Amino acid sequence: MNSPLFDVIIIGSGIGGLVTASQLAAKGAKVLVLESYVIPGGSAGYFQRQGYTFDVGASMIFGMGSQGTTNLLTRALDAVNITLKTIPDDVQIHYHLPDNLDIKVDRDYEKFLQNLIAYFPHEAKGIRRFYDECQKVFNCLNNIELLSLEEPRYLLRVFLKNPLACLGLAKYLPLNVGDVAQRYIKDPLLLKFIDIECYCWSVVPAAMTPMINAGMVFSDRHYGGVNYPQGGVGKIAEKLVTGLERAGGKIQYQARVTKIIIEQGKAIGVELANGQTYHAKTVVSNATRWDTFTKLLPPENIPANEKLWQQRYEKSPSFLSLHIGVKASVLPLGTQCHHILLTDWQEMTAAQGTIFVSIPTLLDPNLAPPGYHIIHAFTPDWITNWQGLSPKEYEEKKEIAAGQIIDRLEAIFPGLDAGLDYLEIGTPRTHRRFLNRIDGTYGPIPKRKLWGLLAMPFNRTAIPGLYCVGDSTFPGQGLNAVAFSGFACAHRIGVDLGVKK
Repeated sequence: MNSPLFDVIIIGSGIGGLVTASQLAAKGAKVLVLESYVIPGGSAGYFQRQGYTFDVGASMIFGMGSQGTTNLLTRALDAVNITLKTIPDDVQIHYHLPDNLDIKVDRDYEKFLQNLIAYFPHEAKGIRRFYDECQKVFNCLNNIELLSLEEPRYLLRVFLKNPLACLGLAKYLPLNVGDVAQRYIKDPLLLKFIDIECYCWSVVPAAMTPMINAGMVFSDRHYGGVNYPQGGVGKIAEKLVTGLERAGGKIQYQARVTKIIIEQGKAIGVELANGQTYHAKTVVSNATRWDTFTKLLPPENIPANEKLWQQRYEKSPSFLSLHIGVKASVLPLGTQCHHILLTDWQEMTAAQGTIFVSIPTLLDPNLAPPGYHIIHAFTPDWITNWQGLSPKEYEEKKEIAAGQIIDRLEAIFPGLDAGLDYLEIGTPRTHRRFLNRIDGTYGPIPKRKLWGLLAMPFNRTAIPGLYCVGDSTFPGQGLNAVAFSGFACAHRIGVDLGVKK
């Protein structure tokens, strides 16, 4: 018996995949999402232990503002008539850096600039000019509807409506942050600060971070702001699934896709690990491009443009993560939700060099038992550092690494070790297993300096009927960025299929 024919099958329920699915279902398309795990969201998922609700990944969420066009997560939920309460965060990041740099990125733009100028008064003019330039990029983005850049009629419509915004964005597309920062800033230490401003979300320094992305992040934190979903980050995916199903779409869990079916050169469906097949007019992969073109498709038939992409980009590191439950008394009064710790600039991009910290219970106390907080500390690490170990060696290495990170965290949270109530350690192997991403990677990073975002592929692939979505597509990493890729992918497919609703 043949399986039912869907308009769209989406492999994976990360945020990019769910935005694509919910947008298309809202347009009237027949959509099926196949998720290998038991809950949706991928790295934007959650898990529960002993009264704690932990976010799998970071808790710093952009795109949930209430105005403009760059609030893409809010818009994605609105499209399927879903709302999600959020809690505003007054400080994006509290940096604890070498050379006694202790800087808070306040939601208020002027307050942030003054915080930074206090450390670099001789660069006051350059600081303002650089971040104002980022604001120009953001204003261009925030004046246009963000859909597929592969759709000519959309591009023409947007250009005719907002020609100055479009020309402004075109100017910044080939530029990286380092190109712009060095026009205005000369102080080497301040340029290092710009590096970690980029590294904390792009996992590369300013010279390799696209200016378009920086314009979004460095400005939206002062516009829509960082807003935490009440109930945890996992609520975003849950709500999108609710909206998807209300709109007539379907999601199937514990459905691991092992093969994209190709007939006469066109993607026509997928095969699961249990041998079941589903067929569709189009297939969307929310897996990484490495997983898509070397695992789900025969690697010997990889298209030439995908080979070129793999020559330009490499896998970023994964993360070593500590999910901690701790007595509330450990956190000093006035502690912010998000922190970055670095003790040596030379170690910024090294494995376990930079430590990222999220304490979401400072925003939503209901995620932990009364009198306790969650501390999620994570640091970049490579899967190669965790392979070839016996089970005993693996556990011992995890304990040693966790102890070293806790020692470093004691610098800002004295008494952390003594106040521990719960500790769970995840390695790159954990990320690979549960997130189904090759090597547990965070996403693609440039192998060398590229021209801004011009090398990032869009949603269509060289294989007819096959699309990609997520952080391996334009505009890259981060929840709001993959939401953008989801809007773009759904728009392009909607046009290709002639979905009118």
